Amino acid sequence: MTGRLQNFIGGAFVDSESEESIDIINPADESVVAVSPVSTAAEVSAAIDAAEKARIAWGTTTPKERADVLLKLADAVEAHADEIVEAQIRNTGQLRAMVKNDEVLISADQLRFFAGAARLLEGKSAGEYMEGFTSYIRREPIGIVGQVTPWNYPFMMAIWKIGPALAAGNTIVLKPSDTTPESTVVLARLTQGIVPDGVFNMVLGTGATGAELVSDPRLGLVSITGSVRAGIAVAAAAAATVTRAHLELGGKAPAVVFADADIEAAASGIAEASYYNAGQDCTAATRAIVHSAVYDQFLEALLAKVATIKPGGVDDEDAFYGPLNNIRHFTTVTEKIAALPEHATIATGGTRVGDRGFYFAPTVITGVRQDDAIVQEETFGPILTVQTFDDEDDAVAKANGVDYGLAASVWTTDNGTANRMTARIDAGCVWVNGHIPLVVEMPHGGFKNSGYGKDMSAYGVEDYTRIKHVMSANT
Repeated sequence: MTGRLQNFIGGAFVDSESEESIDIINPADESVVAVSPVSTAAEVSAAIDAAEKARIAWGTTTPKERADVLLKLADAVEAHADEIVEAQIRNTGQLRAMVKNDEVLISADQLRFFAGAARLLEGKSAGEYMEGFTSYIRREPIGIVGQVTPWNYPFMMAIWKIGPALAAGNTIVLKPSDTTPESTVVLARLTQGIVPDGVFNMVLGTGATGAELVSDPRLGLVSITGSVRAGIAVAAAAAATVTRAHLELGGKAPAVVFADADIEAAASGIAEASYYNAGQDCTAATRAIVHSAVYDQFLEALLAKVATIKPGGVDDEDAFYGPLNNIRHFTTVTEKIAALPEHATIATGGTRVGDRGFYFAPTVITGVRQDDAIVQEETFGPILTVQTFDDEDDAVAKANGVDYGLAASVWTTDNGTANRMTARIDAGCVWVNGHIPLVVEMPHGGFKNSGYGKDMSAYGVEDYTRIKHVMSANT
């Protein structure tokens, strides 16, 4: 065990006075690896106090000064990558190489992007829009931002939150997930001596801690990446104080395969996008919607690919993904499989792997109907359903026929089909002949129950600013 974790307030680690704590469990072997406090309301308030104290000085720094801080932090992340990885895999059981290459090192690059974006904020051209007056736009920091991060990519999601917020000149109080706090604790330590005291603060705890944070009226914006249920709670708390909300919530991404697609490539790409990180990705391909003319061919190719995919330990070179993150989530996924209707068929998987750790087999389910819960509800596990469609309108109806709208993919060799489908699918990101890669230069965020606001890109930085119109008489 690594002992009891501490909050990070005003540039220093401080012990919590809370008598309530939670064990941090390694989902790979179910061992206790740390103990986290459940921060008190007073400790949450103290973190906000620290952010308030630092707000004016940080908000009035120049873009270059903020960029320099982010660049130094990126260097620190890169230099301490192995330490961050070790902290994270204790809490997640994710594959070591995946965490280092696909999360930590990429996060350093993302910080460098946000450093550049800090110096490129835009507004409408200054000019005389009314005779005798000159108008111009100021983009200003919002102030104090409350942020809540999830457990599926705990370090990278923290970077997605703090990068644009710091670039825009805001101060932060962040609460990491109660099951995966340790990589964020390392991040907090790395900010020391780089980010001014009080600009970044971290409080540990449960959902109740997050609720305490986002309901504080001193916040100018609250941001969460999490479930729809959590997002609704955050939005309601924000509404009570007329506070802006930034919500990146769940997904139920369709992958639509047309008859002219490269079927082998589609089956392989969709399988990898479905089971990456054990399916614990809000953009994961969860619903293959396949033209009836190639359904049998696709299913055969898909099952052949899935047969090569298996979960395993952090250093298992043959493993494609690790365990589900926690016992609550493992139980939920298991219950969804147990509740399948009689007309659904488990073509492969559907079971626990091993008797220790929360490992779950890659699962393919056929025979499902559009209104089945397994089609409509986010599973957030290594589960892929397969449906058929007969024409383009049917494909669109099934792709859009859920409450989510985060991501989707279209598999076709016809440019016209691709253009029509990407326009008609109701999702914040649509890939063509691919699924799941994201780049920091482009926005990430969804529609419908998948939330609102954008992570990454210049649009993400803009979300952390407020716009002020200044109008000056020319006399």
